[in-house]
Amino acid sequence: MTTANEEVIRFDRATIHYRDRVALDDITLGIRSGEFIGIIGPNGSGKTTLLKAILGLVPPASGSVRVFDCACERLRCEHRARIGYLPQKDPVDPHFPITVAEAVMMGRYSSIGLFRYPGKADRAIVSEALTAVNMVSEAGTPLGELSGGQQQRVMIARALAQRPEVLLLDEPTTGIDTPTQHAIMELIARLHRDLRLTILFVTHDINLISRVADRLVLLNTRLFAVGPPSDVLTRGTLAQVYGKDIVVTDHGAAPYVIVGDHHASHQ
Repeated sequence: MTTANEEVIRFDRATIHYRDRVALDDITLGIRSGEFIGIIGPNGSGKTTLLKAILGLVPPASGSVRVFDCACERLRCEHRARIGYLPQKDPVDPHFPITVAEAVMMGRYSSIGLFRYPGKADRAIVSEALTAVNMVSEAGTPLGELSGGQQQRVMIARALAQRPEVLLLDEPTTGIDTPTQHAIMELIARLHRDLRLTILFVTHDINLISRVADRLVLLNTRLFAVGPPSDVLTRGTLAQVYGKDIVVTDHGAAPYVIVGDHHASHQ
């Protein structure tokens, strides 16, 4: 178990290739226990690769990535179970025969073992995870019958069922309506606060994440900025990544960002 302010993730001059190209170049970045980190940048900027590097799926070509003081490519050990991961949303086949509770139980497999049956403690953890995302009443419902927002809540519960210390979320609000996006964001912010999770949240929606993240990481293959949202979301900094047609205005607690003719969430 890590303690507050201890670094749980460390990129040290890490260069990472993905599909024969440089996806991340010379990245140095530390994430402390309990931080809520928003990861922003345009398409193809390396955001998903950053998460895959933390999971040990894409080892660095040079430099290093360490998670819980373990080299990322060696995370096929007990450390891997301490990381919950929600990948980019895929459509759920409405006819796929799996209930909500069964989908969440899949998050226990790394602890149970592939060929063992879940026990009473595992079922209690699944119920606890569903309660945390306000979906316990749907435990017996086929997953394919749920709305997109409800399915995302179930996938978050599946990640929580691992009892992770670090939660990696890749575009969890994409493809759902705006009110549901805000509800999912509020849920994740509450889980961060209540469970004291370390969260890395990849998103295109700058304005959604800027109000809840402790720090933002601005990527475009290289690390352009990292810091509190008010420090990162300046016109000069964002223009380096998104181009000169960037608008930043004061809007309540955090700057409001418009990229070109479109809201930042659509870039």
